[in-house]
Amino acid sequence: MKKVLIITYYWPPSGGAGVQRWLKFTKYLRNYDWEPVIYTPENPESPNNDSSLEKDIPKNLTVIKTKIWEPYNFYKVFIGLKKNQKVNAAFLTESKKPKKFEKIAVWIRGNFFIPDARKFWVKPSIKFLTNYLKQNQVDAVISTGPPHSMHLIAQGLKKKLNIPWMADFRDPWTNIDFYSKLMLTPFADHKHKRLELEVLNDADAVTCVGKTWLDELEEIYRKSKIGSNVGVSKFRFISNGYDPGDYSDEKVEMDKKFSLVYIGTLDKSRNPKILWKTLSGIVKKNSSFANDLQLQLVGKTDIAVTEDIEKNGLLPYLEKIPYLTHREVTQVQKKSQVLLLLINNTPNAMGITTGKLFEYFAAKRPILCIGPKGGDADKILAETKGGLISGYEDSQTLEANILHFYNKYKQGNLVCESTNIEKYSREELTGEVAEVLNEITRDPKS
Repeated sequence: MKKVLIITYYWPPSGGAGVQRWLKFTKYLRNYDWEPVIYTPENPESPNNDSSLEKDIPKNLTVIKTKIWEPYNFYKVFIGLKKNQKVNAAFLTESKKPKKFEKIAVWIRGNFFIPDARKFWVKPSIKFLTNYLKQNQVDAVISTGPPHSMHLIAQGLKKKLNIPWMADFRDPWTNIDFYSKLMLTPFADHKHKRLELEVLNDADAVTCVGKTWLDELEEIYRKSKIGSNVGVSKFRFISNGYDPGDYSDEKVEMDKKFSLVYIGTLDKSRNPKILWKTLSGIVKKNSSFANDLQLQLVGKTDIAVTEDIEKNGLLPYLEKIPYLTHREVTQVQKKSQVLLLLINNTPNAMGITTGKLFEYFAAKRPILCIGPKGGDADKILAETKGGLISGYEDSQTLEANILHFYNKYKQGNLVCESTNIEKYSREELTGEVAEVLNEITRDPKS
């Protein structure tokens, strides 16, 4: 087998969405004649821990860990968090009272920690891995970001050892939804864009979870002097997906109520104000619907979301669950009547296809989506017939979609009708990863 070094910040026992993609690829890479070797921090600042994910780590896998220094302890003190509290991603706020000096802290974060707070791990990692790889050869290196500091580590190894390198983007860099909120100076903005372009140029292959985002990364590269005359594209789309192993045929008892369930972090950019308003209207004019409705939010929820739910009189229908393990999440998905897919209402919304979309397919429950028409998620839903979508301001279509599912629920035949989802299996997608690795390691003389 060939060997590939995978540089990832997120790895079990860390939980959350950032772990899933490369944990699952690692699980199946041996099926395609690639032996993975993991490099990850010994002491990361992870959003949650989930020991249930450790079952997916292949036996006898080599996992290399070194300590990382991050400025989060200073950051927490500065904004008034306790040492044991977690720093929320995506600018999510769970408290009505804003944290002390929060805006100043965001400015410091955006302008001094470039590309991110893990920047201090880059040089020590390059030094450590250079020595390690001289004694333990690998055939290729993969970096996965964010955090995009992981790409800078791989870039350093590429320059020192000339190892074929694949840079994988689970989210964009300068086109990520919160980039404008970092309050960047022109100097900091220029540095982010310069580093991003250097990564796109130096990597032998660039992969991304979404077609639209991949096109945007390629456009950045093509418009530059570096990439303007390049004929062969090294940009490859490798979708997010689901792991069939997480969804056994074990029967679950369906929710008795008409449950609308959202799973994951629900920040301000995903807050579906139109959903709360539309549900409130249906509740007021349909007593049967009001008796049957149940809202369930699983994961961290921004205070603005809860306030909007309360404002629309929906608190009596709401159940909030702060965190569940991935194993528990799959059970909730399978017993839900309808699964909510809420696409961030941000400039990069057209390219958003979250991992939960594909897990929803695997759970075999209908999907109610609010997001941009014509976006990547909309196209996948149309292709698979996995659910219904309405735009951010289209209350008429949203109400019709909700009532369509509700009427089927009342008739006892609310089922998922999705088709052609097999190509989104993590095992199938790992084959695409192996294809890219085979391409960048192929002897050009052969």
